[in-house]
Amino acid sequence: MSSSEQRQKQFDLHRNKANTTRTSNNSGEKNVSPKSCKLQTSLEMQQPNVHRRAAGSNWLAATASGSENKVQVAKATEEGSAPESEPLTKSARTRQRKMAQRNRYLSMDCEMVGVGHNGQEDMLARVSIVNSVGHVLMDKYVKPRQTVTDYRTSVSGIRPHDIENAEDFATVQDEVVKLLHGKILVGHALRHDLAVLNIKHPFEHIRDTSRYKPLCKLVSNGHTPSLKRLTMAVLGQEIQTGEHNSVEDARSAMGIYNRIAADWEKHLEKKQLQQQRF
Repeated sequence: MSSSEQRQKQFDLHRNKANTTRTSNNSGEKNVSPKSCKLQTSLEMQQPNVHRRAAGSNWLAATASGSENKVQVAKATEEGSAPESEPLTKSARTRQRKMAQRNRYLSMDCEMVGVGHNGQEDMLARVSIVNSVGHVLMDKYVKPRQTVTDYRTSVSGIRPHDIENAEDFATVQDEVVKLLHGKILVGHALRHDLAVLNIKHPFEHIRDTSRYKPLCKLVSNGHTPSLKRLTMAVLGQEIQTGEHNSVEDARSAMGIYNRIAADWEKHLEKKQLQQQRF
């Protein structure tokens, strides 16, 4: 074979090889499945939405931030801590101060029954405590520790069924002590009430309407006045028209104190200053 024939043969071989490659590529493009085309189209349609979310409104950042907040709240809950409460408003603080002031001054009155020979000894049967505006904080009947020989119903208002299932003395006594702790105690003839309760209260924290001299001079020429006469003279109200009521009496004593509280407290301050000088 001549050299020209050999070159022609090699040229034909390369041309056939190139044609075969192009045919194979064309065949591959035609054999792409419809399912693959749909998948690719779907991905292309979804991709712009992702970009729009990210670029349009910080959606991804907000979602991530919300997730972090949820994790922090969950962690705080697990650790037992709670979100800090918002500070009280001015009106709420004012209400708190008023409530504390109302409960700083308490008025107490007790009703007794008689025990022992002819019922001559006093025994606690009822105790009532109100705050400075007359709201009842305690009103309980007490089971006497001894046999009652005189219920004194015409005065005390106590009847057998009132104390038959009443609370025991020690329980009520403990509640009274806790309630009066740190408070200014108002009442009438408190010495008797404290005695039947078998408790003590700081003298400087007592406001006894039966012992305040200006009140004694007002209705009884310096002698110990009755609560009934004081209430009529100071408040213009009539009480104790029949059986006594310890809630009514406690409210009356508090009403009298409130009416003259400013003068009473000034009198005590002046007295304390005089004592300090000596």
